[in-house]
Amino acid sequence: MAQVRGLLDPFDTALAAGVTALAVLDAVVGPSEPTALDYALLLVGSLVLAFRNRSPRTVLAISLVCGLVYTASVEPGPIATVPVLVAVYTVTAVGHRVLALAVTAPLVVFAVATNLADTEDGMAAGQAIQEAILPVGWFVAVLVLGEVTRHRRAYLEQARERAAEAERTREEAALRRAGQERLRIARELHDSLTHQISIIKVQADVAVHLARKRGEDVPDALVAVQDASREATRELRATLEVLRTDDEDTGTGLARLDHLVRRAGVPATVAVEGEPQALPRDVDQAAYRIVQEALTNVARHAGEATATVTIGYSAHELTVRVDDDGAARPGAAPVPGVGLIGMRERVTALGGRLRAEPRPEGGFTVEAVFPARERV
Repeated sequence: MAQVRGLLDPFDTALAAGVTALAVLDAVVGPSEPTALDYALLLVGSLVLAFRNRSPRTVLAISLVCGLVYTASVEPGPIATVPVLVAVYTVTAVGHRVLALAVTAPLVVFAVATNLADTEDGMAAGQAIQEAILPVGWFVAVLVLGEVTRHRRAYLEQARERAAEAERTREEAALRRAGQERLRIARELHDSLTHQISIIKVQADVAVHLARKRGEDVPDALVAVQDASREATRELRATLEVLRTDDEDTGTGLARLDHLVRRAGVPATVAVEGEPQALPRDVDQAAYRIVQEALTNVARHAGEATATVTIGYSAHELTVRVDDDGAARPGAAPVPGVGLIGMRERVTALGGRLRAEPRPEGGFTVEAVFPARERV
């Protein structure tokens, strides 16, 4: 029963029920006295309209046969023709025009001939002809309506296809432009930054090598420059690879946090709160970048300071906090430079929140809270 309901269109079901009710009412109040078989034919020929859009030709055949047999048995009213008219309209609307014409032409001839034969002798000739050709108007009307419906459906389908094609074309063009822009940025970065960073790395390597060769102590600042240039080269290479391949996996994430802190240029420690868990890739990378930018700001602006990096895991959130004991004092609002703006944009884009402000006891804190689950 559930399968049958799934096959039936609600509108077709309501239409079939309405036509059946009208046809039965017309038979009851009509001049003839239909038998049980006549009512059965009337019911079958009308209720089959519920399947008209699933099997239009079969529905037309059933309604036509039932209607002809019913007409041959009783003197039908005009409503008895409605099931056949609806079936003819349906086959025309779905494109079976030849079938509709092949069925309609004999019916029209039969209906006109029957009406002329039943015309009373005293009826005026004009009125007789008018009643005789009345069925012609009905069938022509349903044929025209079915053809109009078919053209309208074809037009709407073409409009949907054109809209889908236009949307697909726009998306492809946008992706193509984005790809071209990524390649342009990659070339610019490669031409401008890679060369300069490579020179810094080579100079630092040479200076460290010569100092060790002469037996001198290598300054910590020079070692830090060597390590930082090596790390910058690695990250730049990964970034260029992302721009060229559209792959977001840059090899950065909290798994490399200890490596980042060791090369931050400031004394820093790492504390983990809660049970570490797997994070969405974009959250993992964003957390790494927040720590990287915060430690860079400490090295640039905090003076002689130490930093503490705290990573807090909870059921639904990841908290990243970087505290320093530098020169910032309470009440001194931070100037929103490019670094802070970039951090805020990165956190907000992932549905998180950022707090960056001086600490009451002195120094500065940066705290970012991310959702720790994939968004749906």
